[in-house]
Amino acid sequence: MSDTHGGGAHLTTKGYITGFILALILTLVSFGIIVFRDSVSQSVLYTVLFLAMTVQMLVHVHYFLHLDTSKAQRWNVIAIGFTAILLFIFIAGTMWVMYTLNSRMM
Repeated sequence: MSDTHGGGAHLTTKGYITGFILALILTLVSFGIIVFRDSVSQSVLYTVLFLAMTVQMLVHVHYFLHLDTSKAQRWNVIAIGFTAILLFIFIAGTMWVMYTLNSRMM
């Protein structure tokens, strides 16, 4: 199965299998660090979970959504980046408002 999708990246079975294996490994790393959370410090736990989450998002975007830095995919990448910025603003703003409201009520 090696055809193109909208002029973007080539879709191959090898690419899907590679993405699946990488996603599976990163999921097992996340579960493993949680299982052994008593033997690692909290900062190491959060750092490993954050890195595994970030790499897994990039694996999914590249291998399953087929987004890359090619000219054909540039607007899709910009739209996802803009969405990520908006989500960060909404979530951080909501957390800030709730924190300050909580501190004013106490």
